[in-house]
Amino acid sequence: MEEACDFPGFLGIGPPHCAYETASAAVLPVPFEATTTYGKGTGRGPQAIVDASHQVELYDEELRRETYRLGVATLPAVEVGGLPYERASERIAEAARRVLADDKLLVALGGEHSITPPLVEAAASICGPLTVLQLDAHADLRETYDGTPHSHACAMRRVTERHPAVQVGIRSLSADEAVLIEKGGHHVFFAHQMVVNPGWTERALGLLRGNVYLTIDLDYFDPSLVPAVGTPEPGGPGWYETLSFLRRVAAQCRIVALDVVELCPITGQVVSEFTAAKLIYRLIGYALK
Repeated sequence: MEEACDFPGFLGIGPPHCAYETASAAVLPVPFEATTTYGKGTGRGPQAIVDASHQVELYDEELRRETYRLGVATLPAVEVGGLPYERASERIAEAARRVLADDKLLVALGGEHSITPPLVEAAASICGPLTVLQLDAHADLRETYDGTPHSHACAMRRVTERHPAVQVGIRSLSADEAVLIEKGGHHVFFAHQMVVNPGWTERALGLLRGNVYLTIDLDYFDPSLVPAVGTPEPGGPGWYETLSFLRRVAAQCRIVALDVVELCPITGQVVSEFTAAKLIYRLIGYALK
């Protein structure tokens, strides 16, 4: 007999479908927040997403199945409160490696975007070479920000130092980041270009090979859809066009791990965390095919 789940986790599902041993996917809350510079509260993001997920219908109308029956376990949150980044990143990577070594889809809930580099390194150490697909409003390619190379504004700079990446939905960056992109070697799809040239989808898909790590900063979406983010930017992509793209990514490549970051819950509103929860459930469905 499967053991009962220790606490109400993602989707609020019970045994046997929440048991880690038999789960196909594992949700890992990572409530790390240390470098946010505008809206605060990403440390509360993981729990808000888990709580909202209890209201998500378990039948997926697009995939025409109940994906949770493939098994979705929820792990205890990584204990990173008050830790310096270097120590926190070690704990994050260690927790991620355990999941990936057990051949499960890793689904990390942030927290700020600085959790992504250690998660990517963990995925690469277990799964081998991969491409990182970033959906985000911000390039996050700064060398340092506020005196640290580990800021959420530097997350993709740290990632691209070691792994190829495709950046989608970008519509905010510094002059130094623009120069870096213009020098070449960075595959960036700007939101204003995506709107007028739908051919971006084929070009982006053509850059993805083999294993993919997917990172989604929720400010990628227009804030009318997801308002509860730390650094909102107008003009982001919508729900269905994003899902259409991600479904094709999952069909073409193997998504070995993903994170969803930068939710800053707003008291009295639930739309952002519910949207995030439904997005994650759909992504699990895509990734597990």
